[in-house]
Amino acid sequence: MTLLRWIRAGVFAALMIGSVAARAEDKVLKVSLSTELQILDPIVTRINSARVFAYLVYDTLIGMDSQGNFKPQMLDKWEISADRLTYTFTLRDGLEFSDGTPVTSEDCVASIVRWAKREPFGGAMMEAVSELKPVDAKHFVMHLNRPFAFVIEALGRSGLQVPVMMPARLARLDAGKPVPEAVGSGPFLFLQKQWRPGDVASFVPNPRYRPRSEPPDGLAGGKVVKVDRVDLVSIPDQTTRASALEAGEIDWIEIAPLDYVANLRANPDIVVGKPRGIDQFVGMLNVNHADPPFNDLKVRKALQAAILQPEIVAAVGLPADLVTPFCGSIYGCDAPGSSDAGTEALKSASTERARQLLKESGYKGEPVTVFHSKTSALLNPIGMVVAAQLRRAGFNVQIESRDSATMQQRRLQRTGWSVVPIVTNGIDLINPIANPISAGNCFDAAPGWFCDPKMTDLLRRYAVTSEPAEQKRLADEIQIAAHDNVNYIIAGQFAAPSAWRANLTGVVPFSFPVFWNITRR
Repeated sequence: MTLLRWIRAGVFAALMIGSVAARAEDKVLKVSLSTELQILDPIVTRINSARVFAYLVYDTLIGMDSQGNFKPQMLDKWEISADRLTYTFTLRDGLEFSDGTPVTSEDCVASIVRWAKREPFGGAMMEAVSELKPVDAKHFVMHLNRPFAFVIEALGRSGLQVPVMMPARLARLDAGKPVPEAVGSGPFLFLQKQWRPGDVASFVPNPRYRPRSEPPDGLAGGKVVKVDRVDLVSIPDQTTRASALEAGEIDWIEIAPLDYVANLRANPDIVVGKPRGIDQFVGMLNVNHADPPFNDLKVRKALQAAILQPEIVAAVGLPADLVTPFCGSIYGCDAPGSSDAGTEALKSASTERARQLLKESGYKGEPVTVFHSKTSALLNPIGMVVAAQLRRAGFNVQIESRDSATMQQRRLQRTGWSVVPIVTNGIDLINPIANPISAGNCFDAAPGWFCDPKMTDLLRRYAVTSEPAEQKRLADEIQIAAHDNVNYIIAGQFAAPSAWRANLTGVVPFSFPVFWNITRR
């Protein structure tokens, strides 16, 4: 072979290798979340990266579809007795965990019990449960000592803590500490040994996963994986995330930098989502009722008056069609359950009114520690505006800037903070027994530690009624009570759209990213 032919052969081989590598790379989905993946247990944390992790690695008994309906997922079916006090659940055939062990009813019972220790909705359900036990490997039964109208909704809960199924040997461990292994029956395997926190977390298809036969619809239906790997890539800087998306270095960003949405919309290679009401975010202030000064209702009322929603939603920098200038409903606006009941105090908020209420409260200048999440596209601007509004009203504000994961963990402690801006998906607000603004009432694991006897009674009454008109009436009363006690403070509602490369097909629209059914053109 002549030298020229050797060179040509070498060039051809290099091109072939490059082509194979390019094809392999086409099957890798590179994603940047808005918060760093740090905790691998969706029961012990409320951070959104753990929820995304949950739906990669684990599966749930029941899944919510895109319309808010609840469908069997790991379950084949459920049956409810005529008196609605006995629920019998049947698992699908062939379910396995990623370690090769079969999924049994014993695993499901242990997983439900663990989850209910950490999640107010689950805790409310278990208060009505007299017995939860396996019948055989595929069947388990729940007996109630009194009616609870939302068993199916509870087991289909998509957050804040997700009722994932895990092996009983793990589910029986301390519910307050992360499990040491990520063993699930979901569509992906987590490559835990290769995980580099702060760099990349990789997931590959779970060969033991058995998807349902129905088309994918939200968190329901068939979760068929069509990529070879999903990489969650750590990119702390928001603008860098958007630049990497435009350059094709990553395929998806969970939340587009809010002041960058217009630019991304103008790029034909990028698709920007447009979440509807139920999929939008409600910004809110988690207020620490356990520690001064907000253990005093009068001071909380001054705080409530200081929060001016139009300033906050303007600061996030979104186009006008993605924001709601004012929302007073704890159930979100343009969503099921939206209501004006009890919103007068929010509508009349002003700096002057806040100053007057603060003076009347006897506030003595105690420090108000605001946790500011500097790495979150949503929470960063909200925290800065909230701090400025509180200072204008006369509060002695101290800002602590933290990454989102650390902030979320620190707010589980009763001391050391006063106000934490958070955002919550609309899907988490629909039901008052699941809504953190009401459901955390007198629940020890719910940060904020508000406890209102009136709310306790209302929630119990709501839990037993299945009459829509009565549910609506009680939901309004719950909202009035939440605002009267200043459980949380609503800071505004807005869409926080994901953005992805236009060559991705099969994207399943939902309130947070899911990565099944996706291929690349």
